[in-house]
Amino acid sequence: MTFKSIKSLLVLVFSVLLLFSANDVFAQDDHKEKKQEFNAKELIFGHVLNAHYFHFLDIKHEDGTTTQIGIPLPVILYSSQKGFSVFMSSEFEHGHKAYDSYMLLTDESIEKLKLDDKKYNPQQIVAVNDNGEIDTSVKVYDISLTRNVVQMLIGLSLFVWVMLRIAKRYKSGIGVTSAPKGSQSLFEPVVTFVRDEVAIPNLGDSYEKYLPFLLTIFFFILINNLVGLIPGSANVTGNIAFTFIFGVIAFVVILASSNKHYWGHIFNPPGVPGWVKGILVPVEVLGVFTKPFALIIRLFANMVAGHIIIICLISLIFIFANLNVAVGWGVSPVSMAFTIFIYFIEVLVAFIQAFIFAMLTAVFIGQAKEGAHHHADGTADDAVMI
Repeated sequence: MTFKSIKSLLVLVFSVLLLFSANDVFAQDDHKEKKQEFNAKELIFGHVLNAHYFHFLDIKHEDGTTTQIGIPLPVILYSSQKGFSVFMSSEFEHGHKAYDSYMLLTDESIEKLKLDDKKYNPQQIVAVNDNGEIDTSVKVYDISLTRNVVQMLIGLSLFVWVMLRIAKRYKSGIGVTSAPKGSQSLFEPVVTFVRDEVAIPNLGDSYEKYLPFLLTIFFFILINNLVGLIPGSANVTGNIAFTFIFGVIAFVVILASSNKHYWGHIFNPPGVPGWVKGILVPVEVLGVFTKPFALIIRLFANMVAGHIIIICLISLIFIFANLNVAVGWGVSPVSMAFTIFIYFIEVLVAFIQAFIFAMLTAVFIGQAKEGAHHHADGTADDAVMI
């Protein structure tokens, strides 16, 4: 029942998007591109990186042209010269056309205009003059609803809806005076697991204070991980900006939970000779910042790596097909078998990475809250790190 409800919600969300952008979708469908060789790099980075539209598939015609099917998203730009500009990304025709003195860069346009690829990136929107040249005097602030943002909002809506639905059942007595039903029986063991295996062992008696935070981290990352595995969706947790914000939030909570013993251990390590403190203290200070940095990089690297591997395996079919069609067909079964295997591994990784992020966050909070270590004679040292 729960899965049917989730499916219905996703259908509703995408239906609304299609309703508001129907004309733009058809406009995209009519756009034709010249035939070109398979570009694995463009496919891989087109999926991993952020974009201003959801791309589902390409339809190749007999005349060699290609029709791209997808959902365009709203583009919201601001510049001091022109103010705000709001339009749909389909106006750019996938970077082949400028609109309202703005242009969406692609790999092709960056190469054609001989732009510095360290300064300009695909899917970046820049201002152009009447001659189609980039106007560097105009500073463009892009606050568009990109596919990462839209999918994250969908994930958030799904998360809030499921949790409120479960909470409503508990308030009505279901799961309290009787056995849990439906979505309750699915999520309750997970909540219990996070409480018993993550919160209590690392936070002790104060676990109830941090349990809502840890559960929010776990489920929000998990939902975005799983939704990101749907073909045509965005890899939100494989975006460094997403993981960076989560790392910053965890960093703030860790610092807010710290006490004098924690900082005393960092700036005056107990039982250490004075000359060693000059070396150890900078290392301990650096460790304060490397903890959230490790959270950021671990989640980002693991999620983006899995998606790249899957796309690379699929790309092998088209790479070999460009050499010889028969070879392409011969490689297909092997490539698809490995792809399906890695896909199921990614489902497992989605759960593991959500668990690891919540676990390490709890560990770091527990370290910051660690109290003084008491000896048998009643004296106390500074905090002992876990």
